Order: sequence, then structure tokens, then C-alpha cells
Amino acid sequence: MKNIVVFCGSSMGTDSSYEEQAYQLGKTLAESGIGLVYGGAKVGLMGAVANGALHHGGKVVGVLPHFLQTKEIAHTGLTELILVDTMHERKTKMNQLCDGVIALPGGFGTLEEFFEMFTWGQLGLHNKPMGLLNIGGFYDELIALVRRMVDNGFLKAENQQMLLCHSDIPQLLEQMNNYQPPTVSKWITKETA
Repeated sequence: MKNIVVFCGSSMGTDSSYEEQAYQLGKTLAESGIGLVYGGAKVGLMGAVANGALHHGGKVVGVLPHFLQTKEIAHTGLTELILVDTMHERKTKMNQLCDGVIALPGGFGTLEEFFEMFTWGQLGLHNKPMGLLNIGGFYDELIALVRRMVDNGFLKAENQQMLLCHSDIPQLLEQMNNYQPPTVSKWITKETA
């Protein structure tokens, strides 16, 4: 993986380990020679992961809609800041720039971004590894919900296996490096989408 997209909160959350692990993820990516692609903001966990990479010589590309730049949250120290018009363009550009995706703790926006790209993988539009960094069990209930989706016939077990999860950064990256996409896909192909 040359570049990984990280989706995460624009706030720090209530537990200091969220910020510490976000910074550590950025540092680990930089030290591993993996570029960081993220939402371009200087605030919250977004700023922490960017700073972790930047402080350790990493390449950091931010993708930010114009309307968020005007709220003065753009990180000014990035390797590159790409400005787009819409949130959908942001996700499309981030997908184009990455070889894998990690979600840190966050709110609705983090989940929406992660699951849209996850759905694209389920539909066969990409074969990138998708991981949750489960800091302090933050995503335990989400993982249980995904299991329930399988148990109740709304999700194939093969697609559940697409969701990689670990609380340890090196272990999650190892899972992502060893990822084999499922051979079962939904009804469309990349060419017909």
C-alpha cells in the first residue's frame, strides 16, 4: 500500500487515547513509507493523524471541500491540499488516491465516508482493504451489528470478512497487507457502474 485514506472525527472525543492513537497512526504510516490521505482539516483527530505523519517526514494529502476551507479549518502544513466542490467529490478523489482505508473513532461523517467506500468494495468497484482501528473497543457495537446483519440475512458472510478490525496499528496494517478480496460480489461490475 502506497497511500491510505484515514477517516476520523473532527473533534478529539472524550478519551485522550483517541488523539494519542491518531497521532501514532500518522507516525506509523510515515515511518512505513505510506502516504496519508485524509479530509484536510487541522482540527480533532484529523489534525492529530496529519501531524503524526508530518512530524515524522510523511507525505500528507488533504482533500477538502471549498465550503469547509472558508471556515478556517484547513491544515496549512500539508504536502498537498486538494480543494473540491462537494462531499461526494471528496470521497471520489480520496478513493482515487488510496490503496486502503482506515477509520478511527468519529461520528456520523466518519461512518458515512467509511461505509460508502465499503459499499463500493462490496459492489466490486474496488478491492481495497478496509480497516477499523478499534481504539478502546470504540467499534465493538458496530462489529456486533455487522454480525447481526449476517445472522439476519442482510449481508453475506463473505462481505463481513471484508471488514478488517484490530486495536493495534501494526496488526491492522498487517491484516490490510494480507487482505484478499472476496470472490463473491454484488450485481454490478466496475465497467457497468
